[in-house]
Amino acid sequence: MATPGDAAIPKSLALLWGLDAAGERGPKRGLSLDQILDAAIEIGDAEGLAAISMGRIAKQLGFTAMSLYRYVDSKKTLFDMLLDRVIGLPPETVPGAPWRDSLRRWALAEYESIEKHPWWLDLAMNDPPMGPNNMAWLEAGLAALAETEVPPPIRMQLVMNLTFYVMGRARVGRSINPDEGENEDFDAVLARLIDPQRFPHVVAAFARWPYDDDEIDWQKLDFDFGLERTLDGYESFIRSFET
Repeated sequence: MATPGDAAIPKSLALLWGLDAAGERGPKRGLSLDQILDAAIEIGDAEGLAAISMGRIAKQLGFTAMSLYRYVDSKKTLFDMLLDRVIGLPPETVPGAPWRDSLRRWALAEYESIEKHPWWLDLAMNDPPMGPNNMAWLEAGLAALAETEVPPPIRMQLVMNLTFYVMGRARVGRSINPDEGENEDFDAVLARLIDPQRFPHVVAAFARWPYDDDEIDWQKLDFDFGLERTLDGYESFIRSFET
């Protein structure tokens, strides 16, 4: 049976957890791993994930691409590290706060973090993220449920389900851009297309459609609505362990 000491640690995780000192070989030239990652994030924020390359980062920092490989051995390692770096740290846990308040703060903070760097959603997640920042998010989510009667493995499922909601809603929100749509008068077009005899429930729903105020962030409002309904379900589920 394999022991923890036998497990091979990927290069990205070794760097993230400080188990591998980057840039030790060759002459010191004023470059650091933090600079490389920060430059990659700046490029991603400006132009998206596709624009991030070792050559582009090197150009932005004023170094050669080869010099970057002393710190990051491959583009895959770079992207694996960005998966952890970009998401940052979770909000601080408030001692004694009700679990629902804590999970709401946690989910909102994750959503806002992704909104700041939406290209993060394009990073491949081939393995469960195990960097220190992602572990801090997981720890904070689990800590929110620590005082409940829910067993620890199920707490993990609840936290993961919540983060999947956050990521999914952020992805959908990112793909919907009303400013680039073809139908400026959505209501009028819908009225011409939808037969009320065939789609009576659709017509009834849109007749009371509330999303006409351009001053309101409806995507955020929809996120909040879905989050509250998810937490309603959690509340009922958690209560079942208390009886």
